[in-house]
This record gives sequence, structure tokens and C-alpha cells, in this order.
Amino acid sequence: MHAASPQHLHVLIPCAGSGHRAGAGGPKQYRRLGGRPLVAHTLEAFRAVSDRLATLALVVAPDDDEVAAALPAFPREPNERLLQVGGSTRAATVRNGLQALRRQGARPNDWVLVHDAARCLLEPSQVEALIAACEHDAVGGLLALRLADTLKSATPEGRVQATLTRADKWLAQTPQMFRLGILHDALDKAGDAVTDEAGAIEALGLAPLLVPGSAQNFKVTYPEDFALAEAVLRGRAAT
Repeated sequence: MHAASPQHLHVLIPCAGSGHRAGAGGPKQYRRLGGRPLVAHTLEAFRAVSDRLATLALVVAPDDDEVAAALPAFPREPNERLLQVGGSTRAATVRNGLQALRRQGARPNDWVLVHDAARCLLEPSQVEALIAACEHDAVGGLLALRLADTLKSATPEGRVQATLTRADKWLAQTPQMFRLGILHDALDKAGDAVTDEAGAIEALGLAPLLVPGSAQNFKVTYPEDFALAEAVLRGRAAT
């Protein structure tokens, strides 16, 4: 098993969602955040470690007519790719993106880091930590955050059914890092309902590695998340 040299590391950013939960009146990935499109911040986290990557790919819908205006300088570097092969679900978008990488020369044993476009506060140090933890692992893994809050299960009527132990609970984040061939096969078998890559890998009977992430690496999903992300960006700029 080879080490994760730059020739064997690819980043795939699914960016084909409609953003309806964000109430943005359009794809949330192109909404302005700190004066720039949200996804531009996401790309910059990976550009900071570009020397580690064979490919930095953004996967958008085939009919996306906004990406060119939002990201006029992408692709910018030789290893950057704009893949207009997005599907109707996240799983389909990732699977189509993996197939496009294969057509462009990526190999089944290469590592792929799949990252949500809407996790725009990812820091390069977190990417490096994930690579370091997973590059010699037999399965791969994901950034995740230990659950800090008390966890409740609910009845259909919206009342508390039980309080669950949180000692073994984690919130899944991205990037999630797996071998390209195994991930593609896992997504094929799991179908479009799977919500993250680790879930598809787990369905094969494998156990991905949990790598501690950061509370700031949250997914911008709802309208109030934009204000929180703006505050984090302002705080970083001030320091």
C-alpha cells in the first residue's frame, strides 16, 4: 500500500445542491460570505495544501449557469478541475465525480477526500490532520466531532422518549477520505439515499477511522448559519 504522495491524493467537492434549506433564493454555495462566494472559501482551504494534491475538483450540475460568474478564476491551477457531472443527490454527484476522476487518470487505489462545499470554514491544518491519520490506514476515515450536548430521542408527537448516552456519539464532518475504487463500489451498492461516504463504507462492513475535527467546521445549512459563519471569518481576520 503506497503512502499518500501528491500523485495519489484527490479532493472532490460536491457542489450541485439547490440550497433550498438555506433560504437563499438560489444555490447557497454561491451566496456571498465575507465578500466572496461561500464555495470560494472552501476552495481556499485546499489551495493552501495544493502541493499535496493531484486533483482539486469541484463537481457542479451539468446545467449550472452560475459557477462561471461566481468563480471566474476556477480552475486556476494545473491540478484544478471543474466537473459538470453533478447528479440529483449528493451520492450521485460524488459517484459521478469519482467516475470523472477515473476517466482523467485517477486509479482505484488512490485516496479521495470528499468535502461538503458548504463547510466553508475548514482550515488547512484539519486537512493535513486527516491525511496524516488516514494515509496508512486500511480503511480511511473522516473528520468528526464528539457530541457535547445531551442527546434525546423523540416520540412521533415531539416529546422526549429517552435520554441517550453521548459517550460514544460523534457528529460526522468532512472531508472524508477513502480509496477511490472502494468508495465508488460502496456508493454503487448503497444507493442514492446514503448521506455521507462513511455510511456507504460502513455498509460494506468496514469501520472508518474517526479523526477529531473542529466545531467551526460546521455545514452552512440554514439562514442563521450564514451570520455565524460571517462572525467566524471576522474573528479569524482580526487575529
